[in-house]
Amino acid sequence: MSVIVFLDNKDGAFVKSSLEAVNYAANIASVKGVDCIAVSCGKLSNEVLESIGNYGASKVVSNNTENADNSQIASLVSNLVESNSASIVVFSHDFSGKAVAPRVAAKLNAAIVSGVVELPNFDGGFTVKKSVFSGKAFADYKVNSEKAVLSLLPNSLDVITTDNKAEVIADSSDLGTAKMVIKEFKKKGGEGKIDLNEAELVVSAGRGLKGPENWGMVEELASVLGAATACSRPVADIGWRPHHEHVGQTGVAISPNLYIAIGISGAIQHLAGVNRSKVIVVINKDSEAPFFKAADYGIVGDAFEVVPKLVAAAKALN
Repeated sequence: MSVIVFLDNKDGAFVKSSLEAVNYAANIASVKGVDCIAVSCGKLSNEVLESIGNYGASKVVSNNTENADNSQIASLVSNLVESNSASIVVFSHDFSGKAVAPRVAAKLNAAIVSGVVELPNFDGGFTVKKSVFSGKAFADYKVNSEKAVLSLLPNSLDVITTDNKAEVIADSSDLGTAKMVIKEFKKKGGEGKIDLNEAELVVSAGRGLKGPENWGMVEELASVLGAATACSRPVADIGWRPHHEHVGQTGVAISPNLYIAIGISGAIQHLAGVNRSKVIVVINKDSEAPFFKAADYGIVGDAFEVVPKLVAAAKALN
């Protein structure tokens, strides 16, 4: 018996959301009294693979297939579940997890609960809490099937690490023919940019900045804080900023520890993509802006006066 967790990797290292998923799976395994086994696809160093033990996995099964597509990864995970008699499979609810988790659930004839935010409750059955209605509410789902596939919302739980090392097990199984061929990767935003999906701090701005020529102060504040930059949909639609920076219901859904919104009114579509942020700070000269109702902290003032002062204060603090 075991709990299986899939690890996504990028540039030779595991992504932050996958490390959270391992810790989550390890906690479930501890409650159930079974092993937590991680599975990875792609060429990674032995040191990186072993380090996953820091997050609670006792073993990591590594398949060297590079640029595997979603169907191949689903086969790898499903086969591992069957061979280890696992009853629970964990993914991160990120780009990769959203594509692979449903495939695994279908292969295993398992229940799937996506976007979970807490550890399952096994008292009198198996229930787990998930985010619903674009983050506006939570619901408890009862799982009745023999197997369950769970995907964890990024940044939902604190991660606890140890000094343990995972046992690395090489997997050479044939994953079948890829249905999609990846020819090239192009990094969004260029080298050195912080990925919005992984960012713990995000500085975002909207039409209140009046034009793309004023974005320098947003980027300066983000640079001082070590944050990623983002924008509202109208800003991306009119070409002030690239679309991959658009956060909201129709853009990237994020859950950073801190989200600073500058000159954004706070339409419901925007809130749906950022309301899982731990702390929201709103800067707007319109005191009636809807965003203030969702904010933890609000500054009523002109962004062109407030932001430079924040930059100066952040530099002094650093």
